[in-house]
Amino acid sequence: MLELGARLGRVLRAGDTIALVGGLGAGKTTLVRGLVQSVHPRETVPSPTYTLIQTYELNGLTLWHCDLYRLEHPDEAYELGLIDAMGEDVCVIEWPDHLGSLLPKDALGVEIKFDGDARTVALRGWEGRNV
Repeated sequence: MLELGARLGRVLRAGDTIALVGGLGAGKTTLVRGLVQSVHPRETVPSPTYTLIQTYELNGLTLWHCDLYRLEHPDEAYELGLIDAMGEDVCVIEWPDHLGSLLPKDALGVEIKFDGDARTVALRGWEGRNV
């Protein structure tokens, strides 16, 4: 998950959204940790379960790491400033289904599933980018 995060970090562009799907403990935050630490190796990257959003500066981009598990309605994303950030900053969203139709259609879908002691990852979107 750390290496996949680092690989995603190399192809990020302003306005990108990454939708991370997977159960509890699947490695969503670990993937974001790999992305952030590929630029800032000593950066602590906690899960934003309670803060909902953590931001990081990466090579001239602002990255929003969002955990929307506790959102009760998609419109709450407006109050967080997330809707304004999408399209300008990089947004990596855990539990993107809580956004409903507000999730950008061009978001990269990253689905993480347990496979015994390992994980399988399926990427959907971002055709033409070498991840």
